[in-house]
Amino acid sequence: MERAERYDIDLDRFWQDPYPDLAQMRKRAAVVYVPQLQAYLITRRDDIFHQEKKVAVFSSEQPDGLMVQLMGENMMRKDGDAHMQERRAIFPTVSPKTVRDHWLAQFQTLTQDVLAELVPRGGCDLVRDYAMVVSGEALKRITGLTNLTAFEMDQVSQHMIDGCANYAGDADIERRCHAATDRIDACISARLAQPLDPEDRSLLAVQQRAGLKDAAIRANIKLAISGGQNEPRDAIAGTVWALLRHRDQLQQVLSGQISWMQAFEEYARWISPIGMSPRRVAQEYQLQGATLLPGDRVFLMYGSGNRDERIFERPDVFDLHRDCAAAISFGAGPHFCAGAWLSKALISQVALPMLFEAAQDLRLSGDTQFGGWAFRGPISVPVTWSVPPN
Repeated sequence: MERAERYDIDLDRFWQDPYPDLAQMRKRAAVVYVPQLQAYLITRRDDIFHQEKKVAVFSSEQPDGLMVQLMGENMMRKDGDAHMQERRAIFPTVSPKTVRDHWLAQFQTLTQDVLAELVPRGGCDLVRDYAMVVSGEALKRITGLTNLTAFEMDQVSQHMIDGCANYAGDADIERRCHAATDRIDACISARLAQPLDPEDRSLLAVQQRAGLKDAAIRANIKLAISGGQNEPRDAIAGTVWALLRHRDQLQQVLSGQISWMQAFEEYARWISPIGMSPRRVAQEYQLQGATLLPGDRVFLMYGSGNRDERIFERPDVFDLHRDCAAAISFGAGPHFCAGAWLSKALISQVALPMLFEAAQDLRLSGDTQFGGWAFRGPISVPVTWSVPPN
């Protein structure tokens, strides 16, 4: 007897564009079982918002989960006091005050340096040449792993998130993920071999000062890299692409009628860079006709909830006049993204406005392809602009 309605997907097609299937899942049932992912998917916004907070049922503790097996037991895979202890330990790095007083000026300086080298070229792949570099340079400073290059930061992040979404069990993906975590561990060890500045606000330094165990420090830094690189990278490039595709709305942003923050938040609702979060069912639970049993794997599909027709009018449309307050782009409940303020500052206060100010007459110069469902973003965004005279 089936415990939830079954929904079959084509994995390649789902990676190319998950939204048609997600719309059908939302229409059919509150919970569907997808055998290709060996998981139960919760796809409606309000169900995700309310069920995510029931940690006694939907547990983040997943000792056999891909993330823990590949990256170690980080704070996202802990609940209750264990989670809050580590969340408090990293707060000196990610707090709104630290972002404002410590990180923002560094973000502006590094972005200015990237643009100074980029603008004379008159064009680039926005993902590879701008968003990836800005995100990587920022994350080097945030994590404390300044002994990685921006390219290496992007590479190890991508290989880890590919590993964490490797539900098909591809051996090459797993191998690359292990190589990435080994590289990060080597960089952490090299940094810890030297005394850390007592004023250092990086994740490495604040966790060490808080007395966290070595395994937790390493796992949390890998967690920060796995989400803290691809999410800003994809959101920077993706928001620029969306604005260039909707020039009437872009003009409203440039004129100050609509904020850069609104542009970012609507993009993150429309094409959620972090599309889902996994949970383990800890006790038998009934959800609108579906029966979930201990040990079941559940995916909270943020990208689907952000396009829920019950909440958002014309959800498949990019609309900067939309109220995004109900969006769950950063999650909901006790595991709300700890790096949200860092991400918002880097994207909406730095990367977006500085790019449009520096690159005059910025325009798309080729096709853009998107990919992913657990993590989703543009593969490349070719652009050109007018080069200022010498």
